[in-house]
Amino acid sequence: MGEAGARVPRRKIRALTIFPDMDTIGLWQLAALAAASTLVGFSKTAVSGANTISLAVFAAVLPARESTGVLLPILIVGDLLAVRVYRRHAHWPTLLRLFPAVAVGVVAGTVFMLWADDAAVRTSIGVILLFMTGVTLWRRRFAEKDAEKETAAEGDSGTSRTAARGYGVLGGFTTMVANAGGPVMSLYLLSAGFRKLGFLGTSAWFFLILNVSKVPFSVGLGLIDAQSLLLDACLLLFVLPGAYLGRACVDRINQKVFDRIVIGATVVGGLQLLLV
Repeated sequence: MGEAGARVPRRKIRALTIFPDMDTIGLWQLAALAAASTLVGFSKTAVSGANTISLAVFAAVLPARESTGVLLPILIVGDLLAVRVYRRHAHWPTLLRLFPAVAVGVVAGTVFMLWADDAAVRTSIGVILLFMTGVTLWRRRFAEKDAEKETAAEGDSGTSRTAARGYGVLGGFTTMVANAGGPVMSLYLLSAGFRKLGFLGTSAWFFLILNVSKVPFSVGLGLIDAQSLLLDACLLLFVLPGAYLGRACVDRINQKVFDRIVIGATVVGGLQLLLV
């Protein structure tokens, strides 16, 4: 009975991706996945933290573990669109400073995924996101009292260098476990003083490189296969209108509002992961 029960999630995901039985998934679930894919495009070109809502939706509709493999190719398409728009605004010293620590986090996340079940995935990511939000709010409160930080170059503050390793490891871990690295890195880039275009350009290149590098790990864990890619093929077109909408809106978003949306979306996404 134990082995049969263990196979249920995999049969469910396969039935979903090839749609042989519409009783497996309702129209509202298909609509939710399509809307979440649109939000991926929007988040990549406008508000990165909003992407947490997408991963929460995928984890709610699909088995949490398998949902990470379905979502990854959709994220990569969103990354490609974001790089195309913001490729000239990346801050490469910040990227080079982050990648070694991120690699450690990805390896740790891969090891975690070897034994973690759906509940462990959801709970761990939700707790990390809420914790990092609290840390960032605390840091920003004290940073506002420091006049020198107000004049520091974007991405070059001493605080950002000190935080890079911690945020990098957490970003690598969360992105490998549940594609939830976006909010962690968003909080880091905000704490480092990035403005909108620098934020979006640096984030776009960071996640394109990172998500492509995760593909072999996800394939090895069985999270990406022909069945999951078939579902991706049905959802990828919804990323395009979201990216277009995000690009049209980003110039109209005030910087303070932008920061608040990123942090607010992170909190909402973290709570959703804990409550799903």
